[in-house]
Amino acid sequence: MTLSGTVSLFFSPYTQRLLGAMRVYSLLAVFRPAFPLILGLSLGCSLSLLMLSWNQEDPEEPCNNELANGGLVPGRLKGDSQSNYRDLANEDFQPRVIPYQRDPSKPHRKVLRTRYIHTELGIRERLLVGVLTSRATLNTLAVAVNRTVAHHAHRTFFFTGLRGAKLPHGMTVVAHGDDRPVWLMYETVRHLHQHYGTDYDWFYLAQDDTYTHAERLAELVGHLSAGQDLYMGRPEEFIGGEERARYCHGGYGYLLSRSLLARLQPHLDTCRNDILSVRPDEWLGRCIIDYLGLNCVEELQEMRYRYFELGKNADPEREDSPQFKKAFAVHPVSEPDLMYRLHKHFSQIELDQTYLQIQQLQVQISNLSELTPEGKAGTSWPIGINPPFQPKTRFEVINWEYFTEEHIYSCTNGAPKCELRGADKADISVVLETAVERLNERYQPQLRFRMHRLLNGYRRFDPTRGMEYTLDLVLEAFTQKGHSQVIAKRVGLLRPLSSIEIIPMPYVTEATRVQVILPITANNQDYVGNFLDTYAMNALDTHDNVLLTFLLIYDSFDAQRVKEEDVFAGVKSMIGEVEKRYSDVKIPWISVKTEVPSQVKLMDIISKKHPVDTLFFMANVWTEVNGDFLNRCRMNAINNWQVFFPIHFQEYSPAIMYREQQPSAGASPFSSDPLRNGHFDRHVFDESCFYNVDYMAARTKVTTDILDNDELLESMDVYDIFIRYSGLHVFRAVEPALVQKYVRRPCNPRFSEDIYQRCILSNLEGLASRSHLAMALFEQEQANST
Repeated sequence: MTLSGTVSLFFSPYTQRLLGAMRVYSLLAVFRPAFPLILGLSLGCSLSLLMLSWNQEDPEEPCNNELANGGLVPGRLKGDSQSNYRDLANEDFQPRVIPYQRDPSKPHRKVLRTRYIHTELGIRERLLVGVLTSRATLNTLAVAVNRTVAHHAHRTFFFTGLRGAKLPHGMTVVAHGDDRPVWLMYETVRHLHQHYGTDYDWFYLAQDDTYTHAERLAELVGHLSAGQDLYMGRPEEFIGGEERARYCHGGYGYLLSRSLLARLQPHLDTCRNDILSVRPDEWLGRCIIDYLGLNCVEELQEMRYRYFELGKNADPEREDSPQFKKAFAVHPVSEPDLMYRLHKHFSQIELDQTYLQIQQLQVQISNLSELTPEGKAGTSWPIGINPPFQPKTRFEVINWEYFTEEHIYSCTNGAPKCELRGADKADISVVLETAVERLNERYQPQLRFRMHRLLNGYRRFDPTRGMEYTLDLVLEAFTQKGHSQVIAKRVGLLRPLSSIEIIPMPYVTEATRVQVILPITANNQDYVGNFLDTYAMNALDTHDNVLLTFLLIYDSFDAQRVKEEDVFAGVKSMIGEVEKRYSDVKIPWISVKTEVPSQVKLMDIISKKHPVDTLFFMANVWTEVNGDFLNRCRMNAINNWQVFFPIHFQEYSPAIMYREQQPSAGASPFSSDPLRNGHFDRHVFDESCFYNVDYMAARTKVTTDILDNDELLESMDVYDIFIRYSGLHVFRAVEPALVQKYVRRPCNPRFSEDIYQRCILSNLEGLASRSHLAMALFEQEQANST
């Protein structure tokens, strides 16, 4: 059996043997070259691209002998002979392994490998966009191009002759120092090849008065072979030149392949000296034609570069031609406002096409559902969206939130009812408007609805599909004859989860050293022994890359009597015992005299004594340090990017939780499940992970703002410093690896009102759960009544 009327592919003998060893007899795959095709593979016969259907020919074609020899019978093109492909079939694609051989006469050097595999394999990015601009239009048209193109391309550069006094924010501008058009083009092409010639497959050059549909351009280069010399754009004839010579018009943009750029680079200096032209696009086209013999093409491999010439005073909203709707580039664009209007119009076109495709897919899914065992009854709503989450136990049930137009009955502070405001109010308003709009779309022109009021509203967030809404609406319905009636109708809506965006994050490692900072006051020094025992077991015994520094905080009275009676003598002796047990460990301590142990004041002292690249973990005496949390501290605190403020798990008071049966001293009532009887204490901000350089940068801004006002510094903690005076991400999340035993924290009234109130709330909410507190009150009232 052979495939007639198809394009044949061939493999080397090594690949054939590999496929034969895999014993793959048939394979179907779907891929997209210029248009959707299906790849059919049958070992022993030809490997071909199916465009239509199988054609049965001689069933006794001798394929077995070829298979026995470890080869494939080459397929044939209609009207072409097999000899044309003899050279291609004989190519050897077998990879060669180059072993590393050390030269004994040379000193040994460590073999360094790249951080990312795509660098070692030579995988390049697909497209780089270069925009030719000028000093006069850099802050106008170039900014408009950046806002409409840059977020769709991997890199976007703006090339100009002379740099202006003020550069636009968020743009990569390259100034060549000469604003002559041809010189600017020469320097731009040379710069692209010199700095990015090995990093990208395609280079797109355009003027700043060109609107570029970046998504369509990226789709075009995705279907083109990157290994060929290509010069693609809108072909233009040279004035008074050869009839067949064509250059690409710069106003509509043009594509240059990486291989073409590499071949062109040796001739750039000659072209600059020998070719005289006023227009930079003509100069580049003449250089490519004279030295590479390539003309500008508009179509290749059935892929067409589409463009549209915009008329004077044209209105994008009124353009309805197919050429305009399918264009990759539109020229000329005289004003930034016109650039934004074009972008809005093309975005609306893409959005309409996307909605149409969604509807078509939903129809196909609905039709195919009849063939499933469940039939159409098994199709979830909306079609194409994951079905609702099905809980397996009562603990997995997702709660519904009840709301009206003014209030919501699920509040973050635990209150049963609160006013609807902010993002919640905006969300409900949009949902109500959408519900009425969709009802009118479905029932018009027979009926038209107008919102009267919301009777009941329910919503819940399903992590498998999105936010679900159930609305009981009181509507006023109008007929075509003008009659009206008030009716009640229940509707369901879903705000589905859109495509997940992967946010690029800087490279981090779990090998970073963590510097633990532990402030100690006279009131909480009794807990130092437990802290050191846990630290020794989880950090020192495991040889974790972590250091510990104590901050011994003296008040004025204790500081005066330190020679006669040191309140921290016991702490220092415990530190000495740990250092004796671990001979290679040193635990330094720093004495600080202050009446108000503000976090900011303490960090100012510590920050000056450590390098700028130090990773700090601010702890308290009740923190139980362990390896899991230290690793998360390393991963979540990112230099010059993010700081981490974990929310620890606070255990409830055993005196209330276990009133009837007190646990023994040696057994912990929480050992079986450390996250069972307690809560995540969101009022405490004592623990934090951050880099010293980030703190120093934020602290510098604080000094400029408040001029070292001691009262203001005492009213702030490290969390406030990063929130108010840094542009970093402040990551605040629950941390199950930080579990603290119950303790009633001493609250210092000399701190700010906010910090003091947070301490009080932490103590109150940390007593016990509501049910246990209710039982304790009930038993107390029972005892008092008797």
